[in-house]
Amino acid sequence: MEYQPIASGSQSNKYGMANPCYAPAATGTPAMFAPPTAESHGPSAPPATMFDSMPGYEGTVAGGGGFLPPPMPAHPAPQPTPGLDQPCWNIPSISEDTAREAFMLFASSKCCYSSAPAKDGVITNMEAFNTYRYRLETFTESRSTEWSHEPYTGQTVDAFAQPPPGPWDIHANAPNLFVEGKQCIKVPYTSSLKNCHSCVGMGRKPCKDCAGAGNKLCWVCNGSGFRSGDDRCHHCNGRGRENCNRCNGQGSRMCEICHGKQQLLVYINLTVKWTNNTDNYVVEQCSGLQLENLNKVSGKELFKDSQMMVYPVMGFPDPTVVQASQRLVSEHQGKYFQTSRVLQQRQTIELIPVTKVTYTWKGKSHLYFVYGNEFQVSADNYPATCCCSVM
Repeated sequence: MEYQPIASGSQSNKYGMANPCYAPAATGTPAMFAPPTAESHGPSAPPATMFDSMPGYEGTVAGGGGFLPPPMPAHPAPQPTPGLDQPCWNIPSISEDTAREAFMLFASSKCCYSSAPAKDGVITNMEAFNTYRYRLETFTESRSTEWSHEPYTGQTVDAFAQPPPGPWDIHANAPNLFVEGKQCIKVPYTSSLKNCHSCVGMGRKPCKDCAGAGNKLCWVCNGSGFRSGDDRCHHCNGRGRENCNRCNGQGSRMCEICHGKQQLLVYINLTVKWTNNTDNYVVEQCSGLQLENLNKVSGKELFKDSQMMVYPVMGFPDPTVVQASQRLVSEHQGKYFQTSRVLQQRQTIELIPVTKVTYTWKGKSHLYFVYGNEFQVSADNYPATCCCSVM
């Protein structure tokens, strides 16, 4: 006798595909089995016909339809007013004691640095440098829409009950000014019910591992039904095939799109983003300190101006700050005012104190820098270091 497959119509899965089953026969003859059916894939993306045409949202597509420009304001935007005059632009100098204390803390934080230069060195000169940081912030709100879907579990279906509100008419809970955030809102009166495009409304899809057959080639006997000679394979009981573990022999698995619900709630999703668009300009200083060090510290706020639209800074002693303000204000107006709703602008000028300290130790002259409100120290050529090694 041979291993003969039972007739294909005697046992089938939900999709009418045969689940091969085999009857034992005489030993020595290779097991036979029906080939698995071809793997079936549902559409990878929802078809365009799945989405209804909604007034005011004609350009919305699956995956996002781009950012929507804000409507023209009903009333003219308030004109910016010049910032208040700041009479004092002076830099406060640090004392010799502050410079020495900062140097000693710096040396103690380095495992290979001797504290002797910081403790015993004699300060011979301290020079303060004017270093300014101008910052412009434009806080914007932008909105975009896209078609979305989720498994239907009884949610409200309200499409065409009335026209949906416009994307900029929907209320969103904005965060505090200059604090970034994001909110996703289901647009009212756009939700409709559709059959799942992935499983064609069946709730299940053919298993990819076994191509819907419910069983696979036995990995122990490689489909022969025997391990060696006349010994029947105990893993598959001589069938030559084993049940698919991924679908538990059913030949199909729950649809991952509709989660077995067969239907999808299709709706327009509105994404609201609040972004704090920031640009900085730091005046190049000639102290010798690397400019990137200043990114890690804060300074003393000399000037602050916050309005819906700001004027460029005027009357500041350093002309490069005035020029940077004019340039950045113009750039932000061209970049953000047309594509998003500007909620507020803010410009600040910080003084970042930088002190160049010259000192002598063991008859030689050295220098270090103290900078920022945090009194950070930079000393590239510290005179007393040792080589450390980790065993």
